[in-house]
Amino acid sequence: MAGRPNTVWRVLDGMDVEAAARSLLGCRLSGYGVTVRLTEVEAYSGVGGDPASHAFRGQTPRNAVMFGPAGVLYVYFTYGMHWCMNVVTGPVGAASAVLLRAGEVVDGADLARSRRVARSGAAVTDRDLARGPSRLAMALGVTGQDNGARLLDGSGDIALLSRRTAVAPDAIRIGPRVGVAVGAETPWRFWLAGEPTVSAYKKHVPRRPRANP
Repeated sequence: MAGRPNTVWRVLDGMDVEAAARSLLGCRLSGYGVTVRLTEVEAYSGVGGDPASHAFRGQTPRNAVMFGPAGVLYVYFTYGMHWCMNVVTGPVGAASAVLLRAGEVVDGADLARSRRVARSGAAVTDRDLARGPSRLAMALGVTGQDNGARLLDGSGDIALLSRRTAVAPDAIRIGPRVGVAVGAETPWRFWLAGEPTVSAYKKHVPRRPRANP
C-alpha cells in the first residue's frame, strides 16, 4: 500500500499492545488540515484479558471496528458529548487498541484552535489544543464518521505517519490508566517526558450511591 509507514505497521500488526502503544509516541497524525505529534497514549487489550477494554465481553455493533485489521481508527462517543480515538492493533480478531490521549499540534494550529473555541467558547492555549483524548479528536476534526478509517494507506482523511526522529526508551514514562472504573492500576499509559501537552493524571473515583430521601 502506498504511504504505509512500515516501521509502525510491523508493531501495530503484532500481538503486543504495549509495544504498539510505545511505537505510536512521537508519530504524527494528520486529519482535516491539522497535524499533531502524539505525546500520550493508553493501551487496551482484547477479549477477556482486560476489563477496561471495550472488547472485554466480546464483539458488539459499537466495538466491531476493534476486531478488524490493525491500523484502523476506532472512534467512540463518551459522556454524551465527546469523541475519542483509538488505533486498532494486533491481527484480525485480537481487538486490542491504543487510545490516543494527547498530542502537540505541529501544523494547522489556527484551524485546531477555531474548532476548540467553537465548542467551548473560551480561549485555548497552544498547550491545550490537543491535551486530552476528546480535545485531540476535536482539534483534528474527527467524529463518528471517521470510525473505521484506514490510517496507513493514504486512502482516507486521517493518516498516521512515522516518527521523524527516534524516541529514546528513557524518554518514555509509564503509569496507571485514566478514567476507567476497572483495570485503572494497569500501567499501560505511556507518555513523553517533559511534554507540556500531556494530560493531567486523575485517579478514578467511584461514584457514591445516592442516599434515599
